[in-house]
Amino acid sequence: MASSSILDRCVEFYLSQGARVWNRLPCSLRHRSSGCAFGRHLNRLVRAHAERRQSFGTFFLRNRAELELLRRFVARKPNGSRLDMSVLACSKGAEVYSMMWAIRSVRPDLQLNLHAMDISREILDFAANGVFSLSTADVLDRSHEESAEPIAAISWNTSRDQNASLFERMNEGELEAMFDMQGEQARVRQWLKDGVTWCQGNAGDPSLLATIGGPQEIVVANRFLCHMKPVAAEQCLRSISRLVRAGGYLFVTGVDLDVRTCVARELGWTPVTELMREIHEGDSSIRRGWPLNYWGLEPFDERRKDWQIRYSSVFQIGKTA
Repeated sequence: MASSSILDRCVEFYLSQGARVWNRLPCSLRHRSSGCAFGRHLNRLVRAHAERRQSFGTFFLRNRAELELLRRFVARKPNGSRLDMSVLACSKGAEVYSMMWAIRSVRPDLQLNLHAMDISREILDFAANGVFSLSTADVLDRSHEESAEPIAAISWNTSRDQNASLFERMNEGELEAMFDMQGEQARVRQWLKDGVTWCQGNAGDPSLLATIGGPQEIVVANRFLCHMKPVAAEQCLRSISRLVRAGGYLFVTGVDLDVRTCVARELGWTPVTELMREIHEGDSSIRRGWPLNYWGLEPFDERRKDWQIRYSSVFQIGKTA
């Protein structure tokens, strides 16, 4: 026990010194092969020793390249067809509504059936309500969480786990299209809520397939697997892949790349190369987190032999008959 404690302190000290060195490196050196190797070394240690926890932090229009690929997928569907889709760990709903906006903007004719799921009933109810605060709350003041005042609760939940505004990646035209502005509140427009079923559940639950009504054409499992230990994340990812119908698509960003690569290779997933690099680099917050945060995303590196499967964020699962 004592030796383990000493080792932890040694690793902590080594990482603190490594972080100082990294933060002082000029960008030109960070991008060289030696700098990238040092970054990968630090990130491996961070991922091995960091304490992981789930977060409700999110953004509207978080990854525009990802939304563009989704638009392209649905644009190819026949007129008036049905789309069964699920978003796991949907958090505050910002990414669900962003995807609804991306889809409805190009294909209002689709019979869209989207299941949005999260393990937290409290955050799920907040997401389903679709009302967000335009002002910021003191996210460290826990009194907001238990406040009986609806306005205070909306403000607290909007700011919860956020290090920047939910709306920071949107322009005025997009805000107007997606929300009905009422004072300090932004209410999601009804046309973006129609077709969404909100349900509480665990992404790794074996009974999830029955909950969402059978295999889905598109399953989105973004930005929560990284908060799980690798063994648990791998098991969960294998389970999630069974939710996708043959020939369907799995969106899975925000996961340890070693875990995703291992599962994708073993299960024979086909990486979608369209907009691959743009999606990988499309979320500035997780790109900035590398290498000093366990959830940070390593730079795109075409020099790797496995670069296509490693850096693909979207996969086709199986083949259609």
